Amino acid sequence: MTLSVAFIIFLIAMSGAIFMGYSMIIALLIGLAAFSAAAIRKGFRLKQIGSMALDGARGSLIVIEVMCVIGLVTASWRVSGTITIFVYYGMKIITPTLFLIIAFLLSCLLSYALGTSFGVAGTVGVIFMTLARSGGVDPVITAGVLMSGVYFGDRSSPVSSSANMVAGITGTKIFDNVKVMMKTSVVPFLITLAVYTVLSVTNPISHVDANLVAAFEREFVLSLWAFLPALIMLVLPFLKVSVLISMGLSILCAVLTAWLVQGVPLTEVLKICILGYEAPTDGLAAILNGGGLVSMLEIVFILVISSSYSGIFSGTGLLLDLQEKLSKACSRMGRFTVMLMMSIGTAAVFCNQTIATLMCCNLLKKPYCDSGSSSGSDMTELAIDMENSVILLACFIPWTIGCSVPLSFFGADFRSLPFAVYMYAVPICYLLMKKHWFADDAV
Repeated sequence: MTLSVAFIIFLIAMSGAIFMGYSMIIALLIGLAAFSAAAIRKGFRLKQIGSMALDGARGSLIVIEVMCVIGLVTASWRVSGTITIFVYYGMKIITPTLFLIIAFLLSCLLSYALGTSFGVAGTVGVIFMTLARSGGVDPVITAGVLMSGVYFGDRSSPVSSSANMVAGITGTKIFDNVKVMMKTSVVPFLITLAVYTVLSVTNPISHVDANLVAAFEREFVLSLWAFLPALIMLVLPFLKVSVLISMGLSILCAVLTAWLVQGVPLTEVLKICILGYEAPTDGLAAILNGGGLVSMLEIVFILVISSSYSGIFSGTGLLLDLQEKLSKACSRMGRFTVMLMMSIGTAAVFCNQTIATLMCCNLLKKPYCDSGSSSGSDMTELAIDMENSVILLACFIPWTIGCSVPLSFFGADFRSLPFAVYMYAVPICYLLMKKHWFADDAV
């Protein structure tokens, strides 16, 4: 009962923060206090709870490192003219009625190649959002389209950290999982493409802002060197260079380009990388301002606090009773139906794709193992079910890291989520088709 009250307090606080425009950090701290109180009621001392929370927070350090690097990329690409050069030429060559389709397909391709949703969202996604705003395309729709694209690869790429995590915790083979994921994504992908074709035709880039073009030409040196930071980041992963190293080299190249090509003093470039870019004119500010390490601070705090939740739940055993109830629910409702509900629940509470995935696996592994299989296909089913549910749905809830980070890059909010068609088409189609179409693959 105490745990249920804590959950209710957390959800009320988070819903209030979203709809009233407050920082999610406040709601997360309220939730942390509520769950800590539940642990105290169970007999744990405050010092023990603090130690558990700290252990959970330590698990977020590697993700924080990635967030900081992305913050540097987003600022350095702005000051170096990399985003500007893509937008400048993009405004000249993109066919108006194909804009949203190109945005979706290119973000799918790059996220699959790089295996990173945040990296693509913070770079290519920003470019497309800038094009959309400058060309009269609804930015709410564009952000939803890009969310679908960046999470296409995050879910199904063999180099994706989330796909490899699922394979690791279920003891399955990543390439076997990828094959099944591709089969289960065909229908959702075609549905998504059809929807975006209609939206693309009805929401074309209607104009090229001559004043914006003039501002680009006035404020930036439109040199082909500005393409180089993007080429480094996009090409090196194909040569088996890690995404993190590729990003680091891209940042270095962008800093040198800003200094040597754009003529920005090196100290000013480094300042922008920390504090973010501020355009010299209002017209450019609306589409180019932002980025930098400082822009990642709120996200880092959210990540640390949400990660501390897992330490408390793991250390106190608050969820043990829930495991038994879930096993019974699977017998009545079906495993994937319960997986869907747990995906939404764990993502809503832990605000983190990684933690939500681990929790779903830990809480639901028993019913999958009890399915009676002796060939190991029960774990394959568990892996595919998580890929088709929590991996996407954990990034569909407005206050989760996987949702709030890309949307912050895009300068958008939760109103874009209905247009992220692929992210909910996959679980819906799989729920309807699993038993008859994919039984041999997943069960």
